[in-house]
Amino acid sequence: MTPTTVDGAALLDKVEAFHRRFNVFPTEAAFVAVALWDAHAHLLDCFDSTPRIAFLSPEPGSGKTRALEIVETLVPQPMTAVNASAAALFRSVSAGTGKPTILFDEIDTVFGPKAGDNEELRGFLNAGHRRTGVTYRCIGDGGNQTVQAFPSYCAVAVAGLGSLPDTILSRSVVIRMRRRARNERVEPFRARIHEAEGHALRDRLARWAEQARDQVMGAWPEMPDGVTDRPADVWEPLLAVADAIGGHWPQRAREACVTLVKASKANDKGSLGVRLLTDLRDHVMVGIDRLPTVAILDRLNALDDAPWADLNGKPLDNRRLSRMLAEYMTADNEPITSRNIKTAGSVLKGYYASDLHDAWQRYCPPPPESPLLPLPDTENAA
Repeated sequence: MTPTTVDGAALLDKVEAFHRRFNVFPTEAAFVAVALWDAHAHLLDCFDSTPRIAFLSPEPGSGKTRALEIVETLVPQPMTAVNASAAALFRSVSAGTGKPTILFDEIDTVFGPKAGDNEELRGFLNAGHRRTGVTYRCIGDGGNQTVQAFPSYCAVAVAGLGSLPDTILSRSVVIRMRRRARNERVEPFRARIHEAEGHALRDRLARWAEQARDQVMGAWPEMPDGVTDRPADVWEPLLAVADAIGGHWPQRAREACVTLVKASKANDKGSLGVRLLTDLRDHVMVGIDRLPTVAILDRLNALDDAPWADLNGKPLDNRRLSRMLAEYMTADNEPITSRNIKTAGSVLKGYYASDLHDAWQRYCPPPPESPLLPLPDTENAA
């Protein structure tokens, strides 16, 4: 008996509607991304990489845990991992009984400011982004130990306060959650009632995935203009799913991609070094071809909403400025260093815009457009 063909577009509409009953996401793009992510988890072996999905907020009570609860009902083999160790996770993923979908709530307790580095778990999450990702561990006793590679590739959804390490954030579709406004209503989630509804959708997603597997395997979806490099890696599986589903989903997926990638760039402050380069370009050396170090430090430390006046309790000084800029290169592939600047009656050490220009081009986001309106044409005024 031939199995009934599952209408992918109608099914994903229902998955999205299921989320809407219990979640208030900040944008329409977020609903699209989350529904596509649910579906992609059923086709994990078709992709070279899997994006993490991250529900983040500045304050508790913003619906992050509820979002994970709904995702849990829709994905294959969900594994809730609030306090799981890295060892437990990579052994679960490599157990050979089917890859779990890891749901990591309260991720801020793992990577927050008081949690330490947790490099082992960070390494697992980074490695598992790629199909080829493995975690190496020594097994055995004493002198009989051998090195074994544990596959780490699996789908991961996280939720937490604040942000994430840059290496994980750049591999994630980020949903910036917020508390519901007074006029925003959701249906109360009752596990004993609604889990069964989610599981029914999950089973239909699994059936759809089987019929779509050949179409998705090896697909190279067309990316929206301007989406390249790591954002393209993140979104490629979701766009491949949208193309296989059809209907209005390919267009909605690309619109969501552009919206969320643009939002992630707006929220991405980059490393401290990139922030330094950007502030030098946009606030300190605007229209100036050279500036003494003492003047650069004065201007940086006076910037509002900038970290330079308080770096671990101390303002940015000459020594640290020199060390940070020396990590970047000039157009001649030489470290950026201070040079002599002749002033009236003296010679001071400082920096030249020409030495910084190549680093500005390579590392900094596009400069902001001027908020000022053009001046009126007074030359021809009556």
